[in-house]
Amino acid sequence: MLLLLGGFLILMLLGVPVAIAMAASSLLYILVSGVTPDVTLAQRMIAGVESFPLLAVPFFILAGNLMNIAGVTGRIYKFAVALVGWMRGGLGHVNIIGSVIFSGMSGTAIADAAGLGTIEIKAMKDHGYSTEFSVGVTAASATLGPIIPPSLPFVIYGMMANVSIGALFLGGVIPGIVLTLFMMATVTYFAHKNKWGSDTPFSWPQLGSAGLEIVIVLSFPLAIWLMVLAGLSVNMAVVIGLGTLLVIDWYFDFSAVMALMAPVILIGGMTLGWFTPTEAAVAAVIWSLFLGLIRYRTMTLQTVAKATFDTIETTASVLFIVTAASIFAWLLTVSQAAQTLSDWMLSVTHNKWVFLALANVLILFVGCFIDTTAAITILVPILLPIVLKLGIDPIHFGLIMTLNLMIGLLHPPLGMVLFVLARVAKLSVERTTVAILPWLVPLMLALIAITYIPDLTLWLPKYMGLSK
Repeated sequence: MLLLLGGFLILMLLGVPVAIAMAASSLLYILVSGVTPDVTLAQRMIAGVESFPLLAVPFFILAGNLMNIAGVTGRIYKFAVALVGWMRGGLGHVNIIGSVIFSGMSGTAIADAAGLGTIEIKAMKDHGYSTEFSVGVTAASATLGPIIPPSLPFVIYGMMANVSIGALFLGGVIPGIVLTLFMMATVTYFAHKNKWGSDTPFSWPQLGSAGLEIVIVLSFPLAIWLMVLAGLSVNMAVVIGLGTLLVIDWYFDFSAVMALMAPVILIGGMTLGWFTPTEAAVAAVIWSLFLGLIRYRTMTLQTVAKATFDTIETTASVLFIVTAASIFAWLLTVSQAAQTLSDWMLSVTHNKWVFLALANVLILFVGCFIDTTAAITILVPILLPIVLKLGIDPIHFGLIMTLNLMIGLLHPPLGMVLFVLARVAKLSVERTTVAILPWLVPLMLALIAITYIPDLTLWLPKYMGLSK
């Protein structure tokens, strides 16, 4: 066990990429201990990616990339300005609302930061906001990406913990709203402290138009349900509903109706059992192509090809981490390391609330050093048995783990959102880190609320019949 963990930590300290560090330390442990034939390394790594739910990963990444080039980000920004730009500290609120909408399509914090972040930071700086505040609010709001469904970390966790990915997606809705409110409250605090005004004049027509878009989108699933009750088949109801929506959108040229429809279709379809997360991810890609090639006509074959190659590159890195983490996690179990760590934690406490506090500290620490995908793959086999023994719902724990790891994305030495925004804003990593520090307060408060009020996570999945 010490050889496995020690080898991994030494390689990480030497700056070896996390996936290679896990694979190399696993191979070293196998060769020295002789616990299993060396061919097991390849077998377990291949088995780690032979999973149907993992097919959702490249499609969700591709959907996010296509949304970036389809002109959707600009339309989402325009919609958010109309909705909340009139408030004090308006563009800070716009930043958060834009991330809420975009996260319903991309499913990743990095896509949110890289996609909307570029537009948001430039606009905020042009309106006189400091670069540090602009970067801080953008980084904090990017953590909403994997909490509000769909979510790539939820797909990985659901596969590892053998729980319903649809239930995890629904479980993220209310925590996502809680996070949004905490962040908007923080923007309001800074606005009053610095005596900021609004960034766009209050306009009833603009606000009414944005509100109407929300009503139209939310009425879509209700209309489908009523048509099905009236005797139409689901497929016919969806076709009629989408056709009507397209006619309305083409006539009024709303800024974000089509973009807002993406999360509604995905979450609604999975909740009603119409398709699996993988099929939902494929639907997201088709929807993105429709918006870019037909509705907005902002895509070309060249831009689609670029988005595809970017997706291949990102998917390869993600799945390489999954393969390396799968053999590493398996060896942790075989070497009794997972059992030893589990026994130690149970010797400290049998109180589930104390355990959750310890787990938060552990996951936060791990998230600062290890990639999100690798952290989930390593930690789930260690912590899940304790979670089940203590009667903690694994869906609730999945939200806790994901939020902890999202906060880790904002920290050096491995915080990818930190590095992306430092590059976008042309700030040093040190200044970017300092800019993000105040935003850890609302994130930590939201983490405490989500940890110790399980119904924030579990009420909606239970209500929809996806959880007991």
